[in-house]
Amino acid sequence: MEGENIFLFVPNIIGYARVILALISFYFMPTNYVLASWCYVTSALLDAFDGHAARMYNQSTKFGAMLDQLTDRCGTMCLMVTLCLFYPQYTFLFQLSMTIDIACHWIHLHTTLMQGKTSHKFVDLSGNPIMRIYYTSRTVLFCMCAGNELFYASLYLLHFTPGPIVAGVGLFKLLSVVTFPVAVVKALIALLQGYIACINLGTIDVNEREEARKVKAN
Repeated sequence: MEGENIFLFVPNIIGYARVILALISFYFMPTNYVLASWCYVTSALLDAFDGHAARMYNQSTKFGAMLDQLTDRCGTMCLMVTLCLFYPQYTFLFQLSMTIDIACHWIHLHTTLMQGKTSHKFVDLSGNPIMRIYYTSRTVLFCMCAGNELFYASLYLLHFTPGPIVAGVGLFKLLSVVTFPVAVVKALIALLQGYIACINLGTIDVNEREEARKVKAN
């Protein structure tokens, strides 16, 4: 019996559609905010559907999970690159946000894959009640991620239009102000994840060096 072609699994095909929509969005971001926004939002919404499809068809794969993560990270990063062009006075802050997002997510994911569950010495953030809610509550995680995306999306749209007027203030300006604290908190959580990942990576190094000394001694 031939092996399964995981690249043609339903959730992964949805993932490819997300990538195509994201690329279209990136191309039109500087000039056509309506088309860019629709493609970007549709790509983001499909994120929920590929996870649902993976569970429904029992087609969860490591490739799909990685594709999902990369699409999310690259999507946010390219949006912030555009924001650097629109708001050059805040370029450093957008660069800092991109650096935190990419670096902390990468080292967190990489360290998690390396450490497995082989040692009780690893620091586990889920022991903190606040972080446990962040890790285990889909609602909280969704609100944090959605709020973060909404902050940057509002800044993007605000460059072109203030949006509908609400209580004398443009909707997009209002959304950017309301969601700004969410973006800050999410960045701080990412920094904490990155810090703990560095500690756990150091633990892996210490454990491997101890094992190497034992083997050499024997």
